Amino acid sequence: MLTEIGHFSLILAFPVALFTGVFSLWGAQTGRLAWTSCAKSGALALFFTVGFAYLCLTLAFVNNDFSVRYVAWHSNSLLPLVYRIAGVWGGHEGSLLLWLLMLCGWTLAARIFSRSLPDALRARILGVLCLIAAGFLLFILLTSNPFLRLFPGAAEGRDLNPMLQDPGLVVHPPLLYMGYVGFSVAYAFAIAALLAGRLDAAWARWSRPWTLAAWIFLTLGIACGSWWAYYELGWGGWWFWDPVENASFMPWLIGVALLHSLAATEKRGCFKNWTAFLAILAFSLSLLGTFLVRSGVLTSVHAFASDPARGVFILIFLAVVLGLSLLLFVWRAPSVGLGGRFALFSRESFLLANNVLLAAAGGTVLLGTLYPLIVDAWNAGKISVGPPYFEAVFVPMMWPLLFLLGVIPFVRWKETLWKNTASDLRLPFVAALAAAAALPFCYGAWNFPSALGFFFAVWIFIGAKYQFLRQASAARGKESLLRSCFRQPLSFWGMHLAHVGVAVFVAGVAVVSVFSEEKDVRMAAGDTVEISGYTFRFLGMREMPGVNYSAWQGEMELSRQGRFLRRLFPEKRFYYSSAMPMTEAAIDSGFFRDVYVSLGEPLDRARPDGEWVARVYYKPLVNWIWGGCFLMALGGILAMLDRRYRRSRFSSSLRRESGSC
Repeated sequence: MLTEIGHFSLILAFPVALFTGVFSLWGAQTGRLAWTSCAKSGALALFFTVGFAYLCLTLAFVNNDFSVRYVAWHSNSLLPLVYRIAGVWGGHEGSLLLWLLMLCGWTLAARIFSRSLPDALRARILGVLCLIAAGFLLFILLTSNPFLRLFPGAAEGRDLNPMLQDPGLVVHPPLLYMGYVGFSVAYAFAIAALLAGRLDAAWARWSRPWTLAAWIFLTLGIACGSWWAYYELGWGGWWFWDPVENASFMPWLIGVALLHSLAATEKRGCFKNWTAFLAILAFSLSLLGTFLVRSGVLTSVHAFASDPARGVFILIFLAVVLGLSLLLFVWRAPSVGLGGRFALFSRESFLLANNVLLAAAGGTVLLGTLYPLIVDAWNAGKISVGPPYFEAVFVPMMWPLLFLLGVIPFVRWKETLWKNTASDLRLPFVAALAAAAALPFCYGAWNFPSALGFFFAVWIFIGAKYQFLRQASAARGKESLLRSCFRQPLSFWGMHLAHVGVAVFVAGVAVVSVFSEEKDVRMAAGDTVEISGYTFRFLGMREMPGVNYSAWQGEMELSRQGRFLRRLFPEKRFYYSSAMPMTEAAIDSGFFRDVYVSLGEPLDRARPDGEWVARVYYKPLVNWIWGGCFLMALGGILAMLDRRYRRSRFSSSLRRESGSC
């Protein structure tokens, strides 16, 4: 009966979410404190009802309860325990339940960490989050119920998709969903502020750490997914502009713009309407990503569902959320002040340009993702928009953005003399030119896009470090420079570390996109192949049994200039419950390069221990891509921990500024 109890708990969560949302918002609007107080208990009850339902589904997976249809379709008695637990989110219904659980977790966190907020403002925030949860609960109960039974129960499960039986499944979806769903809190703060008519510095200061947290999770989730695809699919790439990849990239871009706009609103009181609009847009794009992944309109290795009814529900939900939010925005925006004045050459102007470029870049990704779907919907044929479009349209828009990234730290608020800024930028500019000119000496060739990318990477890196040291030196007084550096605010450290992460990322992309090498070869035992000075020697194949699969494992000896480095063991796996073979690449990773080998197919299927097709890669600086993402996320964590955002520091000022909302 545990499955039925979990189902009942999920049903019970719907009226809890609906009534908490309605009563909280109505109570805040009418000033009825008794109604607003239900927001706190409602958020707690919602988390526990959904959490208990999720626990029941997890136990059904752990106990191999194949009378539950979702378990029978996505698990197997031979599946290792870790993949049975992670298999809960390995399909559409369970992944949506995980999404809902995380939304309830964010709601509970907002309840716990918003005690210093005025009661009416907190009730509005929790009310908006609960109504969003009610919408997703209705979606799950009507179209995506994970607790449906099979009569009679299956004797054995179909097994989890072999492509998902990887440690990446344990980490990537939870991180990505935490980022997706986290933008709902920034959205809820914006809606609550619009309802109260108070878009001010206090709102921006409180909303900013929540937005940072969501952006950090989304950054780590996208990076983890890129790395997973790199080593799991055996294709040697790190990004393919897949529509589902784009679905997570669009809210990330808007999230970056939102963070910078919140900084300007908090510091100078400007861009308040624009900031609220970005918060609405970031969450709306998260919902759009949910529609793309779960509607069946896309064919992708990342997509979950192929039921159009589910897509229609999400599309209607997106239209309601976006439509009502924009109506509220249009109603309230004219009454919001413009904020402090600023000169054309000021940090505010450069941040505004940064925002416009990021929003435009997000628009190009949105167009490239949706245009083929629109053409298909109008029966005008089928077209494919792939990497050539994005490389021709999106990438050039990044050049001015990267240039501004190196300039903004040197520009003051309100007004700056351009001559002073130009003088400060001479050192980063000369260093960046020298790095671009030195590229042929590192990789034996000169390529303009790669040199330009390397120029901007060094431009951002040197600029960030130079400006950081200069400010620390100006503030040190009689103490040492090192001590002064450590006395700088965490937000200052975080900003510069995130910019350094962008520089590292750009350097990795610039080099690996141009100077990668790959070879497809036929190899029998004893054959060798050379790539970029590295030699692979094929020693042969052997059969390797697994827990729920059998595999043919190759053995490769890797050497360079006659010096043995290591042995690599690529595999071709055949899962018992699936006819689909899976490639497990073998990678020798280093700080400056990856050397990578994956197996294709045997030339004679009757003799799998004979000759095979293999693909070898040389990937310079590829790990800098994920290292840069990690540094960006680490910079965000440092900024989020700044003392300005600690509750005890600003609770009293927040109450004074916000008053009774």
